[in-house]
Amino acid sequence: MDETLFLNGFIYLVAAALAAPLGKRLGVGAVLGYLIIGAFIGPSAFSLVGQNREEVMHFAEFGVVLMLFVIGLEIDLSRLWKMRGPILGLGGLQVLLTTLVLAAATLLLMKADWREALAMGMILALSSTAIVMQSLRERRPQ
Repeated sequence: MDETLFLNGFIYLVAAALAAPLGKRLGVGAVLGYLIIGAFIGPSAFSLVGQNREEVMHFAEFGVVLMLFVIGLEIDLSRLWKMRGPILGLGGLQVLLTTLVLAAATLLLMKADWREALAMGMILALSSTAIVMQSLRERRPQ
């Protein structure tokens, strides 16, 4: 095995262990704490990881799979079926409008091709929805 794989794995684990408490201490929640720590350890700041983008993508894909697994564990199928109208209607409308606004901003501000702008709008709309939902879940009174 490659030593950098183990070193990067260790860096990711330490960063993940620090991210949630840091996010809660800053009052932004665990998800935004993960984003902040990720920005710091990535190539834009301290360059602890991220030089090999393909290797980072393997870790990211693994994280997404784990997140989807946890979401699947929490889903109550009968409640989801009862809420299918609002979820598909209002949720779909929110994602569509956010996509269009972000795509328009990308088109105007970054002078990107319409396909790139639409892709950026879709990516950011879905990411922001996931972040907001997790933040709302963390702030919900117990």
